[in-house]
Amino acid sequence: MEFLWDWFHRIYDVESLVRVGGLAALTAIVFTETGLFVGFFLPGDSLLVTAGIFAATGDLDLWTLNVVLSLAAILGDTVGYGIGFKSGPMIFTRENSLFFHRKHLLTAKQFYDQYGGFTIFIARFIPILRTFAPVVAGVGKMQYSRFIAYNVFGGIFWVFSMTFAGYFLGRMVPNIQEQIHIVIAVVIFLSLLPGIAKLAREKWKTRSSLG
Repeated sequence: MEFLWDWFHRIYDVESLVRVGGLAALTAIVFTETGLFVGFFLPGDSLLVTAGIFAATGDLDLWTLNVVLSLAAILGDTVGYGIGFKSGPMIFTRENSLFFHRKHLLTAKQFYDQYGGFTIFIARFIPILRTFAPVVAGVGKMQYSRFIAYNVFGGIFWVFSMTFAGYFLGRMVPNIQEQIHIVIAVVIFLSLLPGIAKLAREKWKTRSSLG
């Protein structure tokens, strides 16, 4: 258990991941978070913003960063779609484990039922949902041409918007790297807002129906 906690601590030490792991670590994490169940907890948004800040200081090349990570995000969603397509509805009966929680899959299905294919784009900006949304699209046998269009557009937009946000922040704020922990905390908070808002709406609807 101590090893596991140490591993989680290292994963969430975003600054060290970017500084030490470089582009290879970034690529692996973006792909894993978007394509594999085990990656639902990975810090994608804060990682991309931090990478953009490092690009502003010249530690990473901005355009190489964007191209490679966009490809990783697109490939990750494609793998997730393939998992869902092959597994079919039976995946909803899979037992919970350390790296799989059925409730996340059901939440993604609710989004998919409400927004259809646009969920693939929306999910890019919502932690956990971005891991499970392509799986649900695969289970629902979403037309692949539609899926890939949302996938490519969403993947590119997500990566570019996050890295450029970090890049411009790094260019405009002197010594931003010294306050990077604050930036990471803000990004994590903002990325969680959609989920918090959804829970608040559901509770309000429940209270309204009871009252």
